[in-house]
Amino acid sequence: MKVIIVSGSVGTGKTTIAKKIAKEKNYKYVDINNLIIKNKLHQGYNKKLKTRLVDTKILNKFLIKLIKNSKEKGLVIDSHFSHYLPSKYVSLCIITKTDLKRLKKRLQKRKYSKAKIDENMESEILDICLVEALENKHKVKVVYT
Repeated sequence: MKVIIVSGSVGTGKTTIAKKIAKEKNYKYVDINNLIIKNKLHQGYNKKLKTRLVDTKILNKFLIKLIKNSKEKGLVIDSHFSHYLPSKYVSLCIITKTDLKRLKKRLQKRKYSKAKIDENMESEILDICLVEALENKHKVKVVYT
C-alpha cells in the first residue's frame, strides 16, 4: 500500500493538495486533525494559541496501526504532524510552502490570534516541517502553493 503524507506550516495549502492527490489517485484521504479530536489523541489545550497539544509518539502509534490495518490501495495523510511518522511507513512526503504575504493573509482570514500567526509565520520562515521531514529521512517533494 502507498502512503503519501502532506505536511507543512499551517495555512500553506496542505488540505487542498492532499485532497487533490487522494482524488486523482483514488486513495483514501485521512485528516489527522479529525482523528485527534474523534479519538481523543490530544493531551490538553493551549488557550493562548487555541490549539490542541499532541504527543507525536502517541499519534504515531495510532497512525501506524491505521496504516497496518488499512485495506485501501493508498492513503493520503494530511497534517503538519504527518512528517513525524517513521519513514518506513511512508512512500512520499510532500511539504507545502507558500509566499509569506499570502500565508499571513490566510491566517488572518482564519481569525487567528497575533501570537498564533507569529508562531506559524516563524515556522514557515525557518522551514521547520521541511527540516524535520528531512531529519526523519523521508523522500521529500516540496510543492509551492
